Amino acid sequence: MFFPGLYFDPMYLIFALPALVLGLYAQMKIRTSYSKYLRVPNGRGITGLNAARYLLDSAGLYDVEIEGTPGELSDHYDPSSKKLRLSRGVANSPSVAALGIVAHEVGHAVQHAEGYGPLRLRSAIVPLVSIGTWLGPILFIIGFLLQAYDLAVLGVIAFAGAAVFSLITLPVELNASSRAMQMLTKTGLVTQQEYNGAKSVLSAAALTYVAAAAQSISTLLYYVFLLGGLRRND
Repeated sequence: MFFPGLYFDPMYLIFALPALVLGLYAQMKIRTSYSKYLRVPNGRGITGLNAARYLLDSAGLYDVEIEGTPGELSDHYDPSSKKLRLSRGVANSPSVAALGIVAHEVGHAVQHAEGYGPLRLRSAIVPLVSIGTWLGPILFIIGFLLQAYDLAVLGVIAFAGAAVFSLITLPVELNASSRAMQMLTKTGLVTQQEYNGAKSVLSAAALTYVAAAAQSISTLLYYVFLLGGLRRND
């Protein structure tokens, strides 16, 4: 990491490398699993778009709209507008991977409808986290350069929100995946073999959230480590 003094600090690798390796592995895993099961058609021949509408209606969520979103694996549920957004590759695909992904996003819609606590908390802190994620490192670097301990502490506190957010995200995503698999089974949209394929895709996706949490925490620990040195010099 390029840091105070505009040099690369090898110590950063000690904190960041394990999380970085996990992140690369998680990305490889989700790409591999998604590509594999995107080529496996589901038994009903139902597209992701139709499956999403069917699952939403089965859950009584008739007011949730479905619309497209650009990109690949960019599918998400927006609780602020009550819209489920699907990428073209998922919406138009009658694959096992599409079933797993749309069921996961419908899981988020169900969480929202039920007032699932961790989801409400995550949504509530999004504005603060968005600010802290970019402002925290700036305040910390300025504080470090100026040897201003209190300012550096403020930067660490601001950035800590990103780590908290990533930790809160884990139960939200894992719960959505659990709901997804239950819905797919209950509605009979998948056979046992297809169930295993959809679960494989969602398990790989879950690993990306674990990696994101690890990366946020490792960066936070690195800042705390530098903060300790700054305090000794204060």
